[in-house]
Amino acid sequence: MGIPNVLCRKNRILLGELVKTDFRLRYQDSVLGYFWAVLRPLLMFAILYVVFAKLLRFGDEIPHYPVYLLTGTVLWNFFTECTNQGIHSIVQRGDLIRKISFPKYIIVVSATATALINLAINLCVIIIFALFNGVTPSFSWLLIIPLILELYLFSLGISFLLGAINVKYRDITSIWDVLIQALFYAVPIIYPITLVLESGDFGQFASKIILLNPIAQVIQDARYNLITNTTVTTWEIIDGPLQFLPLILVVVTLAVAALFFRRRSRRFAEEV
Repeated sequence: MGIPNVLCRKNRILLGELVKTDFRLRYQDSVLGYFWAVLRPLLMFAILYVVFAKLLRFGDEIPHYPVYLLTGTVLWNFFTECTNQGIHSIVQRGDLIRKISFPKYIIVVSATATALINLAINLCVIIIFALFNGVTPSFSWLLIIPLILELYLFSLGISFLLGAINVKYRDITSIWDVLIQALFYAVPIIYPITLVLESGDFGQFASKIILLNPIAQVIQDARYNLITNTTVTTWEIIDGPLQFLPLILVVVTLAVAALFFRRRSRRFAEEV
């Protein structure tokens, strides 16, 4: 067995152990334990549903709006959980970095993998909820897999970038908290994108800008494939090559962030 194969095996073992440790420690001291993986997005969904669906009457024209809202909430929570875990991952593993020599990207991947596990659990909840709400199962449900991969790679890229910056500049955490709040309202999670489209010429332009965001594009396309084909998708609003811009942004973000992370990782042991 060659040295590269041995190193790869050791890295896989380390990654697996870090993922198990992160997932176990996250819920270790809570009364409800792992149940919080499901309860947290459900509570957020319940609040949003009561306020925006029942009181403000958003989504009356959308079939299966509760499932529509739950899907957007779960995918948004996945993105925020990935980036929030990733931004702190290197700093939290400072002792490990100083003691052992290994590829530092493993730390960020393990932190975001915990969010991926939670997402898998929540997708089961969405499917059960959809069936009870009368959504008809179809093969299009399988198309959620590449969409989740796209969202994960985008989240991973941002996590690499934020995690590397946070080692030296801890203010980035507070800045990201503000940005993530603003981004929440810039993505059609609560409101349907049709609400923006109905705002005239500016609404047409604004909806195109919104759906060029990979997060918004994934959420809308996931709703289309999981819930109802009446959902407005990226290709219905954006014509031509620009339809592929969200995917291009994901690839560019991940590539640039990975290069930046690799360059900065040489100093992690000194700065963390």
